[in-house]
Amino acid sequence: MTLDIVRVRRRVRGWGGHALRRLGLLPAGTPDGLGDDAALLHRTFEQRVVVYFAGTSQNLYQLRQWYSALLALDTVHGVLVVCADSRVARTVAAEQPLPVVTVGRAATLEAMAERSGTAVFCYVGHDNGNFGALRTSSVLHVFLSHGESDKRVAASNVIKAYDYAFVAGQGAVDRFADELLRFDAPAHVVPVGRPQLDALVTGPRARDREEPIVVLYAPTWEGSGAASAYSSVLSHGLHLVAALVADGRFRVVYRPHPRTGVSDARYASADAAIRSAVVAAGDGNRVDADGGDAYRTFASADVLVTDVSAIAFDWLATGRPLVVTVPPGTAQVASTRLLATVPRLGAQDVAKVAELVAREVDLDPTADERAALVDYYFGTIGGATARFVAECDRVVRERDDLRTERGRA
Repeated sequence: MTLDIVRVRRRVRGWGGHALRRLGLLPAGTPDGLGDDAALLHRTFEQRVVVYFAGTSQNLYQLRQWYSALLALDTVHGVLVVCADSRVARTVAAEQPLPVVTVGRAATLEAMAERSGTAVFCYVGHDNGNFGALRTSSVLHVFLSHGESDKRVAASNVIKAYDYAFVAGQGAVDRFADELLRFDAPAHVVPVGRPQLDALVTGPRARDREEPIVVLYAPTWEGSGAASAYSSVLSHGLHLVAALVADGRFRVVYRPHPRTGVSDARYASADAAIRSAVVAAGDGNRVDADGGDAYRTFASADVLVTDVSAIAFDWLATGRPLVVTVPPGTAQVASTRLLATVPRLGAQDVAKVAELVAREVDLDPTADERAALVDYYFGTIGGATARFVAECDRVVRERDDLRTERGRA
């Protein structure tokens, strides 16, 4: 094959990829890479902190929950949001006031950070696209996460790629120390609390005894494989909702995970069936799937039924009863304080869910144990945004000191 033919084929592939991106025909979950790179070639930014979001709209829930804390940080150091997908960038720009740009090439981002004197890159999820940004050596890299979790990914070895992981509390520090080999958790894992819970309404919801019990059913998505298949949508969902509705003592609020069905069409079908059943039940039963934050939904619920997921931990802070499903199949679940404390619901026991939920609301037998877990996983509820901003400020100053030591700005 001649060199000219190779060049032509490469050029055709390049044109084809560009056309697919422009036409929006990329596979689901693939960033379009339509960056502002040309316009950014010589541009500098005054913001000291970049939040790099490599995902597509399916994962925007990870970034949305950080908007409020990032706005607080912006008043101290300035925050720039960098997206790898132009469609996501437009959405983020419309939803909040922080400046947003799209960068398609890692080299553009690296040069922009060096030129601007950017100090810190922050990341909200374990997207493979993060590694393009992680090559930037002029900044310190901080993983923020999008919640506590007993999922295996919550103690992923990928965390070693970042200079720091900001976590909610001691539970996460212990998780990394217990699960990862050759990782110095105390040096790299920084508890800051959970800023998303600062304004959370806690304690039992005011409810007359005659009023229905409001059950928030908020399952997670199906995961990317059998080891991470924690979702109860397929194994529990429709029967669980039917049992609660038929009992008459409950109202169900169904809140599906934004990624439900992206890996397995069976879960998308099951999700659609659950939504239809909830809507058909009427009488206060409803679906909450607008993609907004879950904490707004918390305020109107008396008890949560969920899967092994981050929402279970956030709910702990409300002080209200919690039931966690037993995942079907071979999903890997760690032995944790949370799962050892709260009642578990296997698929074979779904018919008894009404009795279980009623008992938990009326008697709440694990209330004291859950209160202790709040301190272990989150520390003090309230003030986490201030702690987050303070730790970001510390990392900015650390980065600047390190650069000065090396004779660089």
